Amino acid sequence: MTPSSATPAILTVTANPSLDRTLELATPLRHGEVQRASSVRAEPGGKGINVARVVSEAGLPTRAVLPARTGDPLLGALDTVGLPYLTLPINGAVRSNVTIADPDGTTTKINAPGFDLNPAEAHALVDVIVENADGARWVALCGSLPPGPSDNWYRTVIDELDGLGCRVAVDTSGGPLTATVRGRVDLLKPNDEELAGATGADSARLVAAVSQGDHAPLITAARTLVDRTGAAVLATLGAAGAVLVTDAGAWFATPPPIVPRSTVGAGDSALAGYLIAETRGDTEAQRLRTAVAYGSAATALAGTQPPEPEHLDLDGVTVTDLSGAAHVG
Repeated sequence: MTPSSATPAILTVTANPSLDRTLELATPLRHGEVQRASSVRAEPGGKGINVARVVSEAGLPTRAVLPARTGDPLLGALDTVGLPYLTLPINGAVRSNVTIADPDGTTTKINAPGFDLNPAEAHALVDVIVENADGARWVALCGSLPPGPSDNWYRTVIDELDGLGCRVAVDTSGGPLTATVRGRVDLLKPNDEELAGATGADSARLVAAVSQGDHAPLITAARTLVDRTGAAVLATLGAAGAVLVTDAGAWFATPPPIVPRSTVGAGDSALAGYLIAETRGDTEAQRLRTAVAYGSAATALAGTQPPEPEHLDLDGVTVTDLSGAAHVG
């Protein structure tokens, strides 16, 4: 692990980390043809690592927990960017993911499945998380699970953290998300497809309704998860914006104008923005504003570069209180 004496305000968990390679094209991707990339980037990746990098750039103490063998190229990449981390030693190699970015910002992402995490390793990773959660304000459980652990693994981690005083955020999809929402959690960060999958809603209809100014279906879907789990639900909708629904109300935000370069990591940056704002005591509307500003800033950067505070356009984010239909300035 890299040295870090500070107790992390935000501890992130990436059970299926990756080394992300991004190829930027000067012309749109043409299926079946040979093209040359205009630039190539290789960066440490995985949703929890992305969140931790953004938090670190904001000046908050953070630490990333992940499984990786000694000498894995991913750990060298983490050392290069100076991100504090804790590893569970494993025998497998961390996967490599490939992203192809078109000139208009359209991204094609190919993710490898990852190494097999056997039952003993999966249990040991839970122990590492619990042992290092003491004093953290947030533990963020992020991304897909590698082959091996059951869909219930995140739910197991949450239950093991109960009583330690930390809050738990979850950003995952499919079976792991379905298992997570069977009990209490503090924050959920689905996108529109994940929200629809967890609630039985139709993703296309949710986005179409928002585009017509009708936020009711989106709020209803998010409210389902709030009622089921007690969580705040931060649902991101890409270029359409994001919604935050809690027991206290609902807010919708639209992003500032940007020139998109890569959508990879945008949702992770939005989650990081929310956690940063909540940690410093901001209101719900301010948390949503910061989340959307961070997500937009990430989209304007190449690869999975973490946006820094100077990249944010907070004034360009419009937040509307849907509880009372009042604009929040």
